[in-house]
Amino acid sequence: MANENSKILTREEEMQLRKPMDDHIGGIQAKLDSLRAEESPNKGEISKLVREAEDYLKAHFDQDYYQKVKAACEQEKIQVKGNYDRKLAELKREHQQIMAKLSDHQEIKDEKYVYKNRLFDAKMKRDKDLQQIKDRRHAAYAYKFHLIDLLRMSKYTIPETMAQKWENYKYTFNRRTFLLQNGLYIAIALIFIMLCIITPMVKNAPLLTYNNVLNIFQQASPRMFLALGVAGLILLTGTDLSIGRMVGMGMTAATIIMHQGINTGSVFGHVFDFTGMPIIARVIFALVVCIILCTIFTAIAGFFTAKFKMHPFISTMANMLVIFGLVTYATKGVSFGAIEPVIPTMIIPKVNGFPTIILWAVAAIIIVWFIWNKTTFGKNLYAVGGNPEAASVSGISVFKVTVGAFVMAGILYGFGSWLECARMVGSGSAAYGQGWEMDAIAACVVGGVSFTGGIGKISGVVVGVIIFTALTYSLTILGIDTNLQFVFSGIIILVAVTLDCLKYVQKK
Repeated sequence: MANENSKILTREEEMQLRKPMDDHIGGIQAKLDSLRAEESPNKGEISKLVREAEDYLKAHFDQDYYQKVKAACEQEKIQVKGNYDRKLAELKREHQQIMAKLSDHQEIKDEKYVYKNRLFDAKMKRDKDLQQIKDRRHAAYAYKFHLIDLLRMSKYTIPETMAQKWENYKYTFNRRTFLLQNGLYIAIALIFIMLCIITPMVKNAPLLTYNNVLNIFQQASPRMFLALGVAGLILLTGTDLSIGRMVGMGMTAATIIMHQGINTGSVFGHVFDFTGMPIIARVIFALVVCIILCTIFTAIAGFFTAKFKMHPFISTMANMLVIFGLVTYATKGVSFGAIEPVIPTMIIPKVNGFPTIILWAVAAIIIVWFIWNKTTFGKNLYAVGGNPEAASVSGISVFKVTVGAFVMAGILYGFGSWLECARMVGSGSAAYGQGWEMDAIAACVVGGVSFTGGIGKISGVVVGVIIFTALTYSLTILGIDTNLQFVFSGIIILVAVTLDCLKYVQKK
């Protein structure tokens, strides 16, 4: 044991190891300060002195100082863990001796409580000692960059910057926090890898091909608009149950306007014919109608939510019922067939096999990211979602922010339904989009947009949409029954929300 303890450095011994570097680098630093203070500093001489100091650090810092401190810290960790094990054995022995002498039920209960507290204290002391050792090793590593910082006046090379970031990541790494934040993604990645292995065996064709990846992104693109829209509402601790019905309404309206020839179905008994309008005018008109219809309904839900403090679950559920009832009654529930075949090639053409519908989604991501992160409305959105009372006191209009979030969601729903109409070449009906609200909400939750409010990133929403689309696509290729796919989705949602709740409890 004495031999082990001799490897552990005291603070004084560590300072003695550091002293030659402090003296040498300090002397060079004094010369540099003197040169830099001159009216016309000699840059060549300054560079020469900096290189000399850096060469000295390369030759001596790691070998003469850091590795010795690191080895001492490792030995100190072994000592702390050994002391902890001995303390546990001692506490257990004392506890058993005391328990052997007791017969009263209350005394036995009290002793067990005391023993539990002593175990907790011992664990806390061990964790504290280990953290101090970790701090000491980190401080020793960072000391080199402190010296470089003084020599170069805060200028680091790219490798030095990366080395510091990696060291800081290791220093702040916490296994529990890492698993809470990334556990679900790791599990999904493993599932997807398993699917990539299984698919060639079952279907004699690889899953991860260029065309399949493009198909996943193509399917994800319209859904991205919906997820980006509802993400803003979740940021306000809300939700939207009417997304799927809005997609059906938008698809129906867009199909009617862009229909190939005279419509075969009627709306409230009237058969529409837009064939007299130029194709481009019909395309633009269909987009405008989709946006207006969706925005009207989201604005109504937003008004009731903001004005009467109605929970979005209720206001959007009412929207869902009203929209479905109106569209189904107006159209008798029929599908309106195909749109003009030239329209998809105008809106979302394929360029050398690449579906440009993906570019629409990328544009939406960029715009919404800018709104969330670079505008006053975006900052207010986070503030209201985090604490509406505090936001109101600070002068933010909670009513305007809430209605604004619903209106923005309506615009995105309109765009999404219009793009889906072009992707599917029409086939609009009131029933189209059923269940899409669950996919959009689930994608946001998986992407880290918290129902506790004020927490979420656009990048998370994007990842969530791609994850859900990729899993659905993969399971479909494997021939997994649609009902079982719902089971997979439900489990993922449950795990995602559980992890989100655990993070919230941990913060509290």
